[in-house]
Amino acid sequence: MALSFTGLSSYTKQLVQPLLTSAVIGAKTQKLIMDNGIVLTGVKGPTAIPLMDTDAVFATQSCSFDASGTTSFSQRVLVPGKIKVEEKICPKDLEAYYTMEALRAGSTYEDFGSADFAAAYLAKKNARIAAQLETAIWQGDSGLGTANLNKFNGLQKLIAAGSPIDANVSGYTGVATITTVTSSNVVAATEGIYKAIPAEVMAKGDVKIFVGYDWFRLLVLAYRALNLFSYNPQDANFEGFILPGTNVKVEPVNGLNGTGDAYAISLSNMAIGVDLEAEETNYKLWYSEDNNDVRFRAEFKIGVDVAYTKECVKFVAAI
Repeated sequence: MALSFTGLSSYTKQLVQPLLTSAVIGAKTQKLIMDNGIVLTGVKGPTAIPLMDTDAVFATQSCSFDASGTTSFSQRVLVPGKIKVEEKICPKDLEAYYTMEALRAGSTYEDFGSADFAAAYLAKKNARIAAQLETAIWQGDSGLGTANLNKFNGLQKLIAAGSPIDANVSGYTGVATITTVTSSNVVAATEGIYKAIPAEVMAKGDVKIFVGYDWFRLLVLAYRALNLFSYNPQDANFEGFILPGTNVKVEPVNGLNGTGDAYAISLSNMAIGVDLEAEETNYKLWYSEDNNDVRFRAEFKIGVDVAYTKECVKFVAAI
């Protein structure tokens, strides 16, 4: 791909510092799993998540040895996506616009311009990769035709293929099946998810209810209308809040935006596989003398899964 200047007019001298970049979102879910979940490193292909379970059968004391109980082993196979991001740039194309201010003196460019300009480009590229990973972690589907979503299966598809608990039923929400989440039913939907969480999952103490920011905003306004101010509206870092009367946090993530779906999952049940931690931020930017252009490349492997789908709660709807 080449540089695109469709949003610019012919050159008029302007300041290139600071270089303004559009807002992008980070890979919040990835960070949560890396900090609190199952992290597999050195993953270069399908990799087993080893699972062990055992029971404990009480027996009456005696002088004999009465063996009872079973320990079982199983696995989930995490399949990573092998991803690369590449771009080639001709610095001479920057000469016709205000971007010329970032170029060094002379007609031969063996870099991407000033250090500040290159740093802004790399920061923007890294943030864009993080934003796209966040969406793929939830919505990824290897059967899709969309390049940014078909490199590995996301949590939505993986959980649906297992045996999660369906919270979108009247037994949990108190209403008929919710087809579209709205301001009038978002509280019932969210509290229904909470009710569906198995007691043994609650006991782990790290379960969260994941929703999109669109769902989250509806929920905040709905609770405000009920005069349930279970958050600090003056908190500039406000992201998520404890569901009123519970110890479970509602965690908004951009990966679920626009889906209308929500999930309750224990962080210790979530897994991420990488070849090298933070590999997606290890990139190379170099001048190619043979091609007389600047080139960018980032390569990384990443995949996600959950250890036990039966411990996940799903709520599938529209929004």
